[in-house]
Amino acid sequence: MKDSFRHKGLRNKLVEEIRLKGIDDERVLQAIMKVPRHLFMDTGFVKFAYKDQAFPIGSGQTISQPYTVAYQTRLLDVHRHCKVLEIGTGSGYQTAVLLEMGAKVYTIERQRELYLKVQSFLPSIGYNANFFYGDGYEGLESYGPFDRILVTAGATEMPEKLLAQIKTGGIMVVPLGGSDSQVMTRIVRTGDDSFEKTEHGRFVFVPLLKGRSM
Repeated sequence: MKDSFRHKGLRNKLVEEIRLKGIDDERVLQAIMKVPRHLFMDTGFVKFAYKDQAFPIGSGQTISQPYTVAYQTRLLDVHRHCKVLEIGTGSGYQTAVLLEMGAKVYTIERQRELYLKVQSFLPSIGYNANFFYGDGYEGLESYGPFDRILVTAGATEMPEKLLAQIKTGGIMVVPLGGSDSQVMTRIVRTGDDSFEKTEHGRFVFVPLLKGRSM
């Protein structure tokens, strides 16, 4: 499937919808404008690709609502050449948005089927990240520390190992809470053992699970 003028027009409408919902970071909006979301969708959902909704992608996972992607990305405050660890590759849509913003992305997926699919799919449409099959709670200690860490699933507890992989001055954004809803939490590492935490509203994510799924 191609990225047609019609698709670009639909993306423009989506971006304006997200803007009206309060996302005012032009860097984030421009990245969403560039990523062809319809290419990330299963065939049965392609015609809904530019609705501001989440949709299933298999393995019990979803492609996130564009507004949620924009909201998390804005909180993350990504700059060009930022070294970003993404927990939960999923469809790769959020990964592509981070890459469009000039980040160097390391991304972990615990679902083997999704991992195998996305590591071939994303490069095929021009998005090159560093892909890992593993446990998101563990992070990637040997590749850290990271300027930014983004968790794209709901964590029932603070991922302590991820805190240790944030650079001083770096940021982690993680939805924290139970299965019904989570609080979007932004953590800034202010020193070797000091962190500042702020909360930014309630969202609903699929759960962040430990271990790897075969």
